[in-house]
Amino acid sequence: MDFGRLRTLRELSLRKTMSSVAEALLISPSAVSQQIALLEDEVGISLVERRGRGVRLTPAGERLVEHAGKVIGIIEEAKTDLAELKRTVAGELRVSAFPSVAASLIPRTMKALADRFPDLVTTFDELEPMDSLAALRAWRIDVAIVDDLSTASGFPEGTVEMHHLLDDSLFVLLPLDHRFSGDDTVSLGELSGEKWALDTSSSTYTGVIVGACRDAGFDPTINGHCHGFEVVRALIAAGCSISIIPGLRGRDYIGDLCMKEIRPRIVRGIFLAYRRGEKRNPAIAAFISELEKVVGSSCG
Repeated sequence: MDFGRLRTLRELSLRKTMSSVAEALLISPSAVSQQIALLEDEVGISLVERRGRGVRLTPAGERLVEHAGKVIGIIEEAKTDLAELKRTVAGELRVSAFPSVAASLIPRTMKALADRFPDLVTTFDELEPMDSLAALRAWRIDVAIVDDLSTASGFPEGTVEMHHLLDDSLFVLLPLDHRFSGDDTVSLGELSGEKWALDTSSSTYTGVIVGACRDAGFDPTINGHCHGFEVVRALIAAGCSISIIPGLRGRDYIGDLCMKEIRPRIVRGIFLAYRRGEKRNPAIAAFISELEKVVGSSCG
């Protein structure tokens, strides 16, 4: 049985639709369908059946996914064992993170790794947390940086380990001449009459902000649906809107705006995710070590 097709079947069991598997694996839906069909030809039994717009694994497919997970885990463990025995920080390390963490922490970490371990090539992909976890499960990356606000459905199955990196508070971002610019803190309830600009690149994160406003007794009036922080910042600077920003991003990009602590505090935990047992891999261990140094110097 082809190893790549087994991985595709396992991803299909997690994501349920051909299109979502295609997005995670960076291939076309037709290619996903073809890989599943070829795997069915190899094993001589149906592995999936269509249900509406999605698919459902047959009992044979579910059983094969169980075996595939064990096989893939053994291969990855063998690779980690060999890397540990060599004790050499070399090769390629693939890392992903979402924008606010990426801008604040990844560049200095990559530079430190390059200076200390010239034989290690670190590559970075900017991905939202749920996409990072999907890429980790699909073996497209080795380490994912995620948060516990955007991963509302919970952290992944036991094949992935989580390592707490830091806690990051959210802040209200206001124009300098805003009526609350002189206050130390601002409650969400006091902002019920404001217009909001939100970075909607992560629908889950946007949902957290909207949910917090509703808990404070109001539905936010959103006049800016933005796919990046630059436009959010421009709308606030022009006096059109206010927003909520993670503390990590605010420290780097506040500029001529005003950042105020929210009452009550909204805190997100930021975690490193990697496949179980792979912290022993010298390259992953080196990345974690250098990243924690950068976190300590930035947030300590």
